[in-house]
Amino acid sequence: MAASVGGMTITEKILARHSGRDRVEPGEFINAKVDFVLANDVTAPPAIKEFEKMGAKSVFDPERVALVPDHFVPNKDIKSAENSKLIREFARKHGIKYFFEVGRMGIEHVILPELGLVLPGDVVIGADSHTCTYGAVGAFSTGVGSTDMAAAMALGEIWLKVPPSLKFIYHGKPGKWVGGKDLILYTIGKIGVDGALYKAMEFTGEAVENLPIDDRFTMANMAIEAGAKSGIFDPDEVALEYVRPRAVRGYELYHSDPDAQYEKVYEFDVSEIEPQVAFPHLPENARPISEVGDVRIDQAIIGSCTNGRISDLRLAAEVLKGRRVHRDVRLIVIPGTQEVYRQALDEGLISIFIDAGAAVSTPTCGPCLGGHMGILAKGERAISTTNRNFVGRMGHPESEVYLANPAVAAASAVLGRIASPEEVA
Repeated sequence: MAASVGGMTITEKILARHSGRDRVEPGEFINAKVDFVLANDVTAPPAIKEFEKMGAKSVFDPERVALVPDHFVPNKDIKSAENSKLIREFARKHGIKYFFEVGRMGIEHVILPELGLVLPGDVVIGADSHTCTYGAVGAFSTGVGSTDMAAAMALGEIWLKVPPSLKFIYHGKPGKWVGGKDLILYTIGKIGVDGALYKAMEFTGEAVENLPIDDRFTMANMAIEAGAKSGIFDPDEVALEYVRPRAVRGYELYHSDPDAQYEKVYEFDVSEIEPQVAFPHLPENARPISEVGDVRIDQAIIGSCTNGRISDLRLAAEVLKGRRVHRDVRLIVIPGTQEVYRQALDEGLISIFIDAGAAVSTPTCGPCLGGHMGILAKGERAISTTNRNFVGRMGHPESEVYLANPAVAAASAVLGRIASPEEVA
């Protein structure tokens, strides 16, 4: 394919480097070297079976593979216990360094960046759709099926099509209760759940440059909810302040060229964006909090790979401090990792949650995927900081899930209806 005139995006540069090329073009199929491969207790077992079926004798690098039991952990039944046992034994057999046992684990997309295992310039492949989270530190990271994950574990390579890039420019300064969750829900509301289908969503602009790293993780995490192949940020000083003390190996920084080619460019003024609430049953059904109306809830969830980091818990605690959860509401708080849990303990956040009447869980994906720790019954409604609100996502097919940021979820838990934190502040 003839090279087009112009520079390259950060995504194209990373993929070119990992495929031994000077340049790649959107639409090209390439074999790319991978820096890190991961899977969880749901997706690893079929990947392991495929790995063994293909006759592989060893993983390509036992320090570049992570197996993170987090979906049904601590195990809720015999099947989940068998799955955890399978990946535990596989990790032991192949000397995989990064297997995370109960009590030392966390939600995969929170713990891997926390430990410096996914880094700027990396190509990261995960058998989980929210692997795109690591774009927050300037990595190309994407979810794949268990078969592709098996091949990547064995060969250290992935075959993929270079995605075209979409550029999202965020101008202005967000309001007090507006964060990364609101920006991405607003964006998905504008472009739809297929608006970035097999595209790389590149987030930039002065609003993004001032966005804390946790908010960037949230935005990159939900790129998949717009159908994207990946989400990515420029690895600026904010990202590097997070990465430097954690990185377990070297890394390379890539930046989009000023004349890089984009399929489309979107521009938003964040000063006009309110806290967002995504109504059932799609993340694109985003509305500003002022247009929600009277929506009573039965449950509130604060946590997940989207909003289970320490800043998320601080935001929720700010709203909950000195207040009580509504008598008709169950509030469940799930720190993203053991380290987040410890930090929340040290800062007194756990006491705030318990004093408010919340249940605090060990790290787990739990209710996000309808696994355990907060399943909804028929007709029940939940407001959640998770990433998906599909039919039956959190339990009964006739239940409803509303997506929001941690401050909105906390305020809603207090008032018994979906509410703005301004109402209780």
